Amino acid sequence: MTRDKKLRTVVMHDPELDDLNTIVRYLLNSNQFVTEGLIYSSSRFHWKGDGKGTLFDGESEHSNYGIGPIAKWRWDEDSSFMHKAVDIYAKVYQNLSVHAEGYPHPDELRSRIFEGNVEFPGDFSKDSPGSDLIKKLIMDDKPGTLYLLTGAGQSTIGRALKSIEEEYKDKSQWQAIYEKVSRKVIIQSFGDQDGVYESYILPNWPEIEFREMATMIWGYLARKVVQPEDRHYLSAAWTRENISNVGPFGEFYMVWGDGKQMHKNDIADYFGFAGLTVEQLEELGYFTWYGGLEEPGSWISEGDTSMFMNLLNNGLDAHVDASYGGWGGRNGKDIDPDGVASKDYSSSRWFGAAQRDFAARLQWTVTPKYKDANHHPIVEIVGLENTTVKPGQTILLHAIVKDPDGDHLTGRWWQYEEAGTYPGEIELISVGEAQNTKVDNNYPFVVPSPGSPEIAKLKKDEIEVKSRFTVPTDAVNGQTLHFILEAVDNGNKPLTSYKRVVLTVRR
Repeated sequence: MTRDKKLRTVVMHDPELDDLNTIVRYLLNSNQFVTEGLIYSSSRFHWKGDGKGTLFDGESEHSNYGIGPIAKWRWDEDSSFMHKAVDIYAKVYQNLSVHAEGYPHPDELRSRIFEGNVEFPGDFSKDSPGSDLIKKLIMDDKPGTLYLLTGAGQSTIGRALKSIEEEYKDKSQWQAIYEKVSRKVIIQSFGDQDGVYESYILPNWPEIEFREMATMIWGYLARKVVQPEDRHYLSAAWTRENISNVGPFGEFYMVWGDGKQMHKNDIADYFGFAGLTVEQLEELGYFTWYGGLEEPGSWISEGDTSMFMNLLNNGLDAHVDASYGGWGGRNGKDIDPDGVASKDYSSSRWFGAAQRDFAARLQWTVTPKYKDANHHPIVEIVGLENTTVKPGQTILLHAIVKDPDGDHLTGRWWQYEEAGTYPGEIELISVGEAQNTKVDNNYPFVVPSPGSPEIAKLKKDEIEVKSRFTVPTDAVNGQTLHFILEAVDNGNKPLTSYKRVVLTVRR
């Protein structure tokens, strides 16, 4: 863990089963954030209606199915999955707090649940409790970025910004407020699910950074992009052992064939069925947009999880810039094992480590003693005081990795070539005699061998990882080199920690 200060977040979801699963993972990681709000939001896939029976004849998912004007779409009056998730969090809060500092009190989270602009998709014509909260947070004087994370539409964000514009645009302080808002807000979203970003936010607030966080690996189509060595993390066997059968959050989490349905008579949600054919589902009135059924008990989706994964305090510092890359992917393509540039690989390459982290955190929820669970390795960079380098210079990358549980460790340095701007591969040479080992994701790791001088002063739960390289002589001024220290323990639920070193060429 690398950051001293937690990042401020507002989390927005519509009542889709993948959002329910996403909020479970978010709450298990909530010790890493200042969660300013949990807001129910609408999208073209889910909207509540105005409660007066007003028919909506615009475009949303229902019109794709040939359904005419309708008063609401896939939203029960008592939809409250975030309230339920926080109630479950309250049950496991004490155990979680044993294993990591900083978990917010359940009452704090409950007080920050609001309803946003949910009546009709793309409607931000009036204020809502959720938009009022976002406006208040944007306008406060607390330093740092406010991350608006949405797995739904942008209407609640759009209303907050519109309200600021309406209040201040004709006043003398407008330019200062416009600049403050533009600097302060970063939107991280799984797409533009109601068109509000494109129609209002982008034209009127073009300097607000918008990070597109849509990924396949965290969604319904994960099986199409998962790496072969990680496929078992989607299986029923792994999911039952590590998620579904682990405490109240595991029971709450939705999987294929579990008999659950987010909304009554939801014709687009047939994931709870088991043993039926597509034809049988269609005879029952379901739109089989996914296709057939998967193995009962296996992964369905956490489609919106990628919206917060790059904010995790795991050492990758992926929050710094959208080009950095991390567990939520990157705004560029990574070269997959077959040598193909792939946007999907920029997120799927991390899936195994993220799933093991999820399994470990779920285990924390049912483990009241620290010694009975696994915890993340601690990584410290040694001796690298200057992050500017010159062509031809020899650089030593040196880290010490410790394990709080006394587990054995493996580690390696590797160049994250795609994240850097120097367009080439750099040869990393391990320092000292080395041995190669492998971990669950089949990556080769380099650690000091038992007989090497480097390990003599270290404990069994502590390793030194060193690599040396020469800055290429053709590197030009301003180009960057990204190197990742990746360390894994051998605990029952193996955990991975990182440190990213970014070096800038200065001639």
